[in-house]
Amino acid sequence: MVNPSLLIGLPLAFAFSIPLFGLISKKIEKYIPIIALFINMVISFMLIPQILKKPIVVSIGGWSPPFCINLVVGPLGILLATLISGIGFLVSIYAVSYIKEEPTEKYHILFLLLMVGAIGIVLTGDIFNLFVFFEILCISSYALVAYYKDKEGTEAAMKYLIQGSVGSSFILIGVALLYGFFGTLNMADIASRITSANPTYLFITLAFLITGFGIEAAIFPLNAWLPDAHSSAPSSISAILSGIAIKTGVYGVARMVYTIFNANSILLFIAFLGLLTLLIGEMCAFRQDDIKRLLAYSSIGQIGLIIFALGIATSLGVFASLFQIVSHALAKALLFLAAGYMIYRVGSKSIASLNGLGKKMPLTSFAFTIGSFSLIGLPPFAGFVSKLSIVYAAMQVKKPVFLAFIAIALIATIIEAGYFFKIVQNLYFKEGKNLDKITESSGYILIPIAILAILIIVIGVHPQFITGLLKASARELLERAGYIGWVLGGT
Repeated sequence: MVNPSLLIGLPLAFAFSIPLFGLISKKIEKYIPIIALFINMVISFMLIPQILKKPIVVSIGGWSPPFCINLVVGPLGILLATLISGIGFLVSIYAVSYIKEEPTEKYHILFLLLMVGAIGIVLTGDIFNLFVFFEILCISSYALVAYYKDKEGTEAAMKYLIQGSVGSSFILIGVALLYGFFGTLNMADIASRITSANPTYLFITLAFLITGFGIEAAIFPLNAWLPDAHSSAPSSISAILSGIAIKTGVYGVARMVYTIFNANSILLFIAFLGLLTLLIGEMCAFRQDDIKRLLAYSSIGQIGLIIFALGIATSLGVFASLFQIVSHALAKALLFLAAGYMIYRVGSKSIASLNGLGKKMPLTSFAFTIGSFSLIGLPPFAGFVSKLSIVYAAMQVKKPVFLAFIAIALIATIIEAGYFFKIVQNLYFKEGKNLDKITESSGYILIPIAILAILIIVIGVHPQFITGLLKASARELLERAGYIGWVLGGT
């Protein structure tokens, strides 16, 4: 059996080996993330069949839980680890041709450290290490947002740093309170004893933790950092921030609410907060003239939809939320990579500057169209299945308020369709200016764009490829006794 700790250890080791390879040749270092994340992806796929039969708990240091640091690799963890490794692998291929400004060595090191943080978050069973991996992800992200060292990127990174630091502080306070109440940092052990603590103290602790993770997830009103950060970062990093990093915040919220605190009483509020985030994100996106800011605000809206589905709190609702995480990660990574390539060619982030690129850059424009249609929820793309599942899950809840919620969600989807259809129309049906010298061939850039587009279509046509793992992941969140049993050796 492959040891799941390699999913964290390998990219960490490769990250610190990049300077050594750089001594041999500067050309080698840019391929190290590709190798590391390809191995991670293979390991993740190898682990999926084993974990669907029986989750794996890795105890470190020769002690048994809860007296050790441990990894808990259940269906949810391996689903997200595979998604993180896969998208990271594709983005690292894109970066070979895209990242040319020095210091490229530091870029690749920070990129791998960001991957380490993201994978560690979804696999750790220790709440303090959850905070540590969260910090690794955030600190790497701050530096990468400012990679170009221009005024826009530096200002965005500073905003991200300030708000992210507040979020990290809230998480650390929540962790400290839990340790003070229970004398343990093991998440399963805390979950098994959660009812023994004062409910008021628990509510305060949960508020700190949800606020902290909510900042990284960009839940309204904690999302002020995201539009600047995503639009100012290199497009390869924008794809990672939107496709992966903000999903770790969603994971943190879900793990706290479902597994540790079993906070059923606040789920309606979570659904409402998600719906508010969705509506505000889509309305803000509609008003943008900068393509990357538009995609950034769109990510806020999509996160709202994911949080809304989590708040439905049924097996279908959680399943739909996880499906939306997958479909959004693929589509938004595709959109940022395709938009980044178009910006690279035309030299402008203005939506108007993309007019007519459908003829000059047909493959990139077609891939952008696929990503847009998937986010809107059109068949036969992955986003259609995930959005339909969310609507169906909300309709099954026998509460009148959810009918109103569905109506608002559909209005937000219409707004989303409006701005994406406008961009697609501009690509194909408007004449562009100064496009004579625009070409499409550029090294490895088209490979990940094409693969992401194909994956969106394949999952949309054959969702059964991932539904088994998604259903098992949903059960993991809803059946917290099973999670406690895996770790502590109960039934």
